[in-house]
Amino acid sequence: MYNTSYHRASSVSDAAAQFAASDEAKYLAGGMTLIATMKQRLASPSDLVDLRHIAELKGVKVSDSTVRVAAGTTHFEVATSAALKSVCPALSALAGMIGDPHVRYMGTIGGSVANNDPAADYPAAVLALNANVITNKRTITADDFFQGLFETALEDGEIITAFEFEAPEKAGYSKFANPASRFAMTGVFVAKSADGSMRVAVTGAGSDGVFRHEGMEQALAANWSPDAVASQHVDPSAMLSDIHGSSDYRANLVKVMAKRAVAAAG
Repeated sequence: MYNTSYHRASSVSDAAAQFAASDEAKYLAGGMTLIATMKQRLASPSDLVDLRHIAELKGVKVSDSTVRVAAGTTHFEVATSAALKSVCPALSALAGMIGDPHVRYMGTIGGSVANNDPAADYPAAVLALNANVITNKRTITADDFFQGLFETALEDGEIITAFEFEAPEKAGYSKFANPASRFAMTGVFVAKSADGSMRVAVTGAGSDGVFRHEGMEQALAANWSPDAVASQHVDPSAMLSDIHGSSDYRANLVKVMAKRAVAAAG
């Protein structure tokens, strides 16, 4: 294997300093994507800056209606957090669907969102919950954060430290998982906020990555029911098409998963 220098960061500021001092560094969060791409020689960073042992990047906090999930929190911890389940069980349920136990014990919410894989689950939740993505430099709204396949608003060296959102009145998530990888061939997260606004986010299906479906949001505002989203049009030309499913198939899955997500939300 090619030479890579490993650095264990003790704090967010230490991690940023280690990154800045390196030629072509990469942050290591859970490693579920990065290590695999390194093994395939698709990535060859000169340095790895490990974020996994930074205490300030761990944990879930709920204060009144505000939820803060630190970026280094693992999928398992999100799935089993009693505090999170009490205000947003849909996010815990989503985390419990990711991969297998090994992935859930190692992978982190920050690493997943920063990678913005078009088939990842968390981007749909972050977008539907209208979460703020907090970094070591600034706060980015979810609508501004996701910018296409594997593309985000993050600048070089910027570190996601946490996600903050207001607990929804109702929320639900449903996905059609690839039976081998457990990635979402199509996943839909629906959320109704305390002020009555609706957000519907779709992952795994869009040709440009995670996206909101405004037609479904308007339909749910008028009638919160699975039937409301079933009548909405999903444009096949905006859907992915690959060996796992055609664009027409995914367009239909968006409606099916949206119906199930609304039903799950109650």
